[in-house]
Amino acid sequence: MSTSDQQAAPPRLAVPELLIGVGLLACAGAVAWQTLAIPVSPLYSKVGPTVFPYLTMVGLVVLSLLLILAALRGGWQPEEEKETPTDWKAMGFVVIGLLANLLLIQPLGFTAASIIMFVLVCYGFGSKRTLRDAVLGLILALAAYFGFARALGVNIGAGFIENQLNTVIDAFIGMLRG
Repeated sequence: MSTSDQQAAPPRLAVPELLIGVGLLACAGAVAWQTLAIPVSPLYSKVGPTVFPYLTMVGLVVLSLLLILAALRGGWQPEEEKETPTDWKAMGFVVIGLLANLLLIQPLGFTAASIIMFVLVCYGFGSKRTLRDAVLGLILALAAYFGFARALGVNIGAGFIENQLNTVIDAFIGMLRG
């Protein structure tokens, strides 16, 4: 065998992986564009409302460039995984869960839409324990909702569940103060 036969073949361009990196770079561009639209008061000295969006954008840019570099070097999947067929049924449940959240957050509220999404995504990943998934989804959704609503003052979609809990919390706080 000659030395040219022993040299490794150049890595193939991993097109799907490249598309993911380019898509993530586009997301970073969207974050930058939307962050530029945030009004910033001159009263902010160093840390204003755009700091975390810009940090997120920088992280997305770095990650996307690393993904693009990996794609140019042949991708990040091991060879044995490249031959694994896509489980379209599982993928379908994950996509349906994400779409359900998008469509149901307005009429049902953040918590209910998140529980439905969580259960569908868990099922897509193979879980058969729907009740456990719903309870975990409820706990995570309530933590996220009240973290945004109470701690940050950002309404991310109050619905029936959130309104009832807010009424109970406000009544409890009123009792403590009164």
